[in-house]
Amino acid sequence: QVQLAESGGGSVQAGGSVRLSCVASGGAFSSRVMGWFRQAPGKGREFVATIAWNGSIIYYKDAVKGRFTISRDNAAEKLTLQMNSLKPEDTAVYYCAAAPGPMLYGTEWYQENKYHYWGQGTQVTVSS
Repeated sequence: QVQLAESGGGSVQAGGSVRLSCVASGGAFSSRVMGWFRQAPGKGREFVATIAWNGSIIYYKDAVKGRFTISRDNAAEKLTLQMNSLKPEDTAVYYCAAAPGPMLYGTEWYQENKYHYWGQGTQVTVSS
């Protein structure tokens, strides 16, 4: 059973940076698509970024392109989301997620139900 644990959230002023980490255990991190999703107060969970098993494919939500960077270290079984130039609308609980396999196809990359394992989430609050 895959277990995911996020860390690194906190409060920051607009324009600041936060680095989120997700450490995996339970097996097969290096052969899974990994992603970040977020849920703002009163809203549903939404896709933020995703990365294929070897880092060869990366996708971002349009609103975070150029500001957020997803990366992975398979040896350390660690997923990272570097968030720069933060805006108040980035305020949310951020979740790390793992898909069952190394690749997804088409719109599957962005679909919450294609990720079978989830962390408990970490709060990021951006003040104006």
